[in-house]
Amino acid sequence: MRRNSRCDTLGIRDAPIADSAANTMKQLSHYDKSGRVRMVDVTAKPATSRTAVAHAFVRMRRETVASLKRLKSPKGNPLEIARIAGITAAKRTAELIPLCHPLALTHVDVSAKLCQNGIEITSEATVTGPTGVEMEALVGAAVAALTIYDMCKALERGMEITKLHLVKKSGGRSGTYVRADRRARKSGRRWRR
Repeated sequence: MRRNSRCDTLGIRDAPIADSAANTMKQLSHYDKSGRVRMVDVTAKPATSRTAVAHAFVRMRRETVASLKRLKSPKGNPLEIARIAGITAAKRTAELIPLCHPLALTHVDVSAKLCQNGIEITSEATVTGPTGVEMEALVGAAVAALTIYDMCKALERGMEITKLHLVKKSGGRSGTYVRADRRARKSGRRWRR
């Protein structure tokens, strides 16, 4: 392995890069055989029902949470506005992520739940189409979290957006994926933030 010197200038030390670009390109669908970036051709793939769920968490001080419980945010109800922002963003994912296919989503839902130490966000996207909706679910969760930050920054600038990840996805050739820590939570173990 060689090291990526460009990362060093950004403050990231010794990020490994595979010696053979060809080995890496076999695993990454957004590259052709010569290593050029491309949009994946899904023309021949059948349309199937696909769903994805993503998660994000906005960590904040207890005082900020208490203010939100009393709805004392200067900009209104951040949970509802974040929900709408996440839904809107999921519908526009292909405009934000260059190689994503534009999808006619059949359903998007974003929830924002107030917890002791912040706000838990869940985003779900569904489509009947030739490609998955993981990115739409992730973008929905990410933008909802960013909206929470924007709505609450007058109360606290030190909030952290954490735990952005795919929880599960179903449909398509690769089948069902469920994140390992979600399986642990379902079996009774606590999901740590």
